[in-house]
Amino acid sequence: MIQPTSQKEYQPGMIFSLDQSEKQKALSRVIARIRESLDIETIFKITVTEVRQLLNTDRVGVFRFYPDLEWEGEFLYEDVGTEWISILATKLHDHCFAEEFTELYQEGRIKAISDIYEDVVTDCHVTMLEKFQVRANIAVPLMKCKDLWGLLCIHQCNNPRQWEASEIEFVQLIAQHLGVALQQADYIEQMKLQSAQLAQAKAREKAAEWQKTIARTIEKIRQSLDLESIFRTTTEELRQLLNSDRVSIYRFNPDWSGDFVFESITSGWVTLMQEQLQRPELRDNISNCNLKELVEPPTDTYLQDTGGGQFAKGEIYRICNDIYSAGFNECYIKILESYQARAYVIVAILYNHKIWGLLAVYQNTGTRDWQEDEIYLLTQVSSQLGVALQQAESLKQMQVQAQKLAKAAERERKAAEREKALAATVEKIRQSLDLNTIFATSTQEVLRLLEVDRVTIYRFRPDGSGEFVAESLAYGWKSVQELVPVIADDYLRLIPREDSTNGKIIVVNDTSATNIPIPHIALITPTETRAYMIVPIFQGEKLWGLLAAYQHSQTRDWQKDEVDLLVQIGSQLGVGLQQAELLGKTQRQKEEITQTLKELQATQSQLIQSEKMAGLGQLVAGLAHEINNPISFIYGNIPYVTNHMEDLLNLVCLYHKNHPQSTQEIAQQTADIDLDFIADDLPKMLNSMMIGANRIRELVLSLRTFARLDEAEKKPLDLHEGIDSTLLILQNRLQPQGDFPAIEIVKEYGNLPQVFCYGAQMNQVFMNIINNAIWALEQSLADSRLTDKPKIWIRTQVTDRNYILIWIADNGCGIKKGMESRIFEPFFTTKEPGQGTGLGLSISYQIIVEKHGGQINCVSEPGKGCELWIEIPMTENRA
Repeated sequence: MIQPTSQKEYQPGMIFSLDQSEKQKALSRVIARIRESLDIETIFKITVTEVRQLLNTDRVGVFRFYPDLEWEGEFLYEDVGTEWISILATKLHDHCFAEEFTELYQEGRIKAISDIYEDVVTDCHVTMLEKFQVRANIAVPLMKCKDLWGLLCIHQCNNPRQWEASEIEFVQLIAQHLGVALQQADYIEQMKLQSAQLAQAKAREKAAEWQKTIARTIEKIRQSLDLESIFRTTTEELRQLLNSDRVSIYRFNPDWSGDFVFESITSGWVTLMQEQLQRPELRDNISNCNLKELVEPPTDTYLQDTGGGQFAKGEIYRICNDIYSAGFNECYIKILESYQARAYVIVAILYNHKIWGLLAVYQNTGTRDWQEDEIYLLTQVSSQLGVALQQAESLKQMQVQAQKLAKAAERERKAAEREKALAATVEKIRQSLDLNTIFATSTQEVLRLLEVDRVTIYRFRPDGSGEFVAESLAYGWKSVQELVPVIADDYLRLIPREDSTNGKIIVVNDTSATNIPIPHIALITPTETRAYMIVPIFQGEKLWGLLAAYQHSQTRDWQKDEVDLLVQIGSQLGVGLQQAELLGKTQRQKEEITQTLKELQATQSQLIQSEKMAGLGQLVAGLAHEINNPISFIYGNIPYVTNHMEDLLNLVCLYHKNHPQSTQEIAQQTADIDLDFIADDLPKMLNSMMIGANRIRELVLSLRTFARLDEAEKKPLDLHEGIDSTLLILQNRLQPQGDFPAIEIVKEYGNLPQVFCYGAQMNQVFMNIINNAIWALEQSLADSRLTDKPKIWIRTQVTDRNYILIWIADNGCGIKKGMESRIFEPFFTTKEPGQGTGLGLSISYQIIVEKHGGQINCVSEPGKGCELWIEIPMTENRA
């Protein structure tokens, strides 16, 4: 029996109690789901989901081994809780794992771990499981036949788990059924291969099915009464049966001209139906072939010129195996080449003992020797097409009667539908304040509701001219902007003066039967308008533009409800325009307020920082002056004191030399004051005082250099002095602080000339940037995120563009991703509340960019430090 408190290695012979009926039912349900599918991917996806839900674990995954890659593998399927990471497609290549467990899994053993920190022996195994957030797990081998295929892994991530024996047995049984499913998947692949072989054998039997296919094709034609469906079925079936490149049906007109009414083509060839739409000359009545040669591309009017040719005289079909060897003249060959045909069969279609059209089969790829059975098939199909045409004509007559009855009801239904749709359209217009959205919604809805070919919105300019601002089109029609860029202006300028100012509506049912002014014709002709309505759009009391609906394909008897609909949409557009205008004013006011606020913030930050630095500069300068006076006195008198001290010591030595036998009192005093020590230490003390005084003088000089109160204007300065003075002022923050080591300054100064700049302002920039770098290093040290020695790099150089580049970097905590672009904004700071004002870098940006005409950029990666690049021109005229 497996103990639930330690690492468990499950043996297949162990006996477990699984008395809980619910778990038995769950097991049966999962196994049934596995057996329901033959797709191994579906099986695994269902299994991981069901098992995770039943065992209430954090993750269930299927791991696949690749033995050829030293047992490398990856997770192919998983079901995981939302709070845990996904390990799907995670590669696993661990020699420790392979050496320790692969042999056990090959023997079919199960590994159950209650707590990885108590049960796992090797550190590398613990590290691997920690990577997957695993705290407890069960790993069951998936065997395909006798080979180890993979593992079924049960992961508990949130805490340890004492696995029950029944749970382990449950997972083992699931794994066994998955192994069976893997074997079934292999079997299915073998079956698919055999099926492919059988398909090839069936292909060889296709020839025997030819007659059956003919009968089936004819039966399909007979089953339908819809001509389009019949033509589609016929052309598609014939093209596939004959393995040809194109099958077309050609219909004659009363004058023996005609059109291609349907075709089926293989990919890569032009569509003759599309060609006749794009080339109107295909329908032209050209009298002879010589004239046709003048038309590019040529037009086949042979059938029209000859009154249907031989087909009208009783010929049933024509066969051509190669157009270049059939004796055709050059003109006719050009026509066939425009059809891309190399060989063809054309069969007549008879309707009521008269020729109705042609059934044509084309071979485009090369010549073809047409067979008798193929010709027979085409003649049979053409006969059935004739019967289908008779049936379709009868059906058409019945449908015409039915349509007349349905139109009256349809008009009533559409009227009710338009009322409902109008309310919905008005609501859509009111919901938006964006003019483009309002215009697009209005034109689309009018196009749909009125079922017209075009809807436009035209806006007047203050000078009386105008432009189309919105348009919706039915399929097949070109945009107004392409057809009428200018010519509409003349007519539309007349409308506000004559009709639209008083709200007049223009309704034309048939443009050819209406007395239209000449400028109006200029608008109508290019768009091929047959009927139209135009209503005015008012913005308050002012005429704003026009809303128009056009019918291009045919005339139209506009109904009152349709006119009312367009009028109401025009009125709502006026309301929408007023709302949009109000919104525009509000947005402009908002933008002005926002811009004013930004300017106030910038001004405030400048005033605050300027006042702060001015006060600091005065304080530093005053302090430096007060210190300078006494230290200058001390520094200047130390040499004199040294000389006097040397004279006194020489006198004592001379006295001792001439009077070696001194009195008892002098000898006692000499011993008490340790005259020899004084003679040795006093010169050293005076020398130390000289060094200290010199150090104070240097500090005073640095303070005066940093403040530069007497240098308010631009002048040539040494930037290195400013950087060094800043570092000297910040020296106390660079020294070791408690447990924190000293911050190392790495200087890489280039050979810089004197730069024309504001000295105090540049020192302020250096102070802000270096101070921020020190803060970042202190934060990294405090959070124990810095493993290397804290450093600040300062590099200067002259660029090729006669600019000075100052590069300041640190190896601190860096800036969070996405914040680099905001660090120069006023009052924005990455520091904790109370630790920064958010003005330092903003003021630095203004000093570099606005005051010196330079650039300042930040490059940072969290945890890897921060770099600031400063570029300023060397000369004044570049600022």
